[in-house]
Amino acid sequence: MSKRKRPRDDDDREERRRHKDESKHHDKYTTKKTKELTQEVKKLKHVETFYEKPPPGLIKEDEYKPEDCIPDAPGNEDARDFLAHAPTKGLWMPLGKEVKVMQCWRCKRYGHRTGDKECPFFIKGNQKLEQFRVAHEDPMYDLIRENRRHEKEMRIQQLQQLLEDTTSDSESSSSSSS
Repeated sequence: MSKRKRPRDDDDREERRRHKDESKHHDKYTTKKTKELTQEVKKLKHVETFYEKPPPGLIKEDEYKPEDCIPDAPGNEDARDFLAHAPTKGLWMPLGKEVKVMQCWRCKRYGHRTGDKECPFFIKGNQKLEQFRVAHEDPMYDLIRENRRHEKEMRIQQLQQLLEDTTSDSESSSSSSS
């Protein structure tokens, strides 16, 4: 029996040795390939990081911030704060709130225009200046004023004619009674 087992053991040994050599060769090949791949990945990472990052001695200039278009003055804090936290890409109306980068002519603050309800001078202020402003900003102001003046003159003429008619009637009745 031992003779029979021997040749099988020899075949098994040979097969094992061959398999071991193949696996060693395969291991060498795979380790070599993995080393090549890791080196290639390192090169690519180096290129990406090299081109994406600024050079080490670069002096950064000030980046543009949207709130810089509004001066840092008292009263403009809300508008500056809103613009500082608003998204920079995409919608111009973040979270449904309108972004107004404009200056009011009356109060000189940013974030609203003349006549907006946010203006502290919306209702109060110099009444004569307010009337002057309304007169010069309203394109229909002159036409409306002319119509009112014309209506007044017509009403005065009607009243004068009525007065003349009543005085002439009273004179004729007084002369007929005498």
